[in-house]
Amino acid sequence: MLPWKRVLRPLTALLLTTAVAVVPATTAQAAEAAAASHSGWNDYSCKPSAAHPRPVVLVHGTFANSVDNWLGLAPYLVNRGYCVFSLDYGQLQDVPFFHALGPIDKSAGQLSSYVDTVLAATGAAKADLVGHSQGGMMPRYYLKFLGGAAKVNALVGIAPNNHGTTLAGLTNLLPYFPGAEDLLSSATPALAQQVVGSEFMTRLNEGGDTVPGVRYTVIATKYDEVVTPWRTQFLNGPDVKNVLIQDKCAVDLSEHALLGLTDRIAFHEVTNALDPARATATTCASVVG
Repeated sequence: MLPWKRVLRPLTALLLTTAVAVVPATTAQAAEAAAASHSGWNDYSCKPSAAHPRPVVLVHGTFANSVDNWLGLAPYLVNRGYCVFSLDYGQLQDVPFFHALGPIDKSAGQLSSYVDTVLAATGAAKADLVGHSQGGMMPRYYLKFLGGAAKVNALVGIAPNNHGTTLAGLTNLLPYFPGAEDLLSSATPALAQQVVGSEFMTRLNEGGDTVPGVRYTVIATKYDEVVTPWRTQFLNGPDVKNVLIQDKCAVDLSEHALLGLTDRIAFHEVTNALDPARATATTCASVVG
């Protein structure tokens, strides 16, 4: 008989460590970045232009926060004339900087309140949402169950966990460790909810992946080691565009984290999704665009 109590904690630690490893921000880096968090974005005096009439709300991923996840994409969008905002959500008590760990339905409620704040500040009727990882999936709960479809024009998911992940097969080991799933659910609810086959994922995708009135774009990489298999990121339904970044640039080697943090080829595809009427071809040359 296996010594369950001895192996349970290492397994859980392995799952957590794998997830943490994809966010290369340390507490010190996050604190330093926070000082620059208002350098162009989260400016509540920003008024959307005729060219870009909707504010863009950035939704960070698991273990990330409203600053470190967006040090690349937020300035990229601001420099192109967008009003850009980002929120923190899913905080656990006494866990600073590393967010998106609380129950995803509660996080969607935080997003709902934040979108209302942004719309009130900017005077816009609708917002566009761009999210990385959990941040590309969690807004779907807001759209589907919390009335968000009336307030959102488009959702762009960068490496989103839309149908649950096997975490490169590690989640297949959970049934062999009694209590592991309960521990994950109680300590870090969002991690348990993102496992393939979870009750949350089942409810989220019942009746279809999308809701009417919202445009959906998914940007994925075949080198994703966190949301696996990577094809499960893609959505089905009307007004959906699924993009594999290697179809745009075959030599793009970005994995899960880098796709949202630094990949300017992916960033270019984000702008195409936000403004399809002015879209231009995304290629390897987009890295310098």
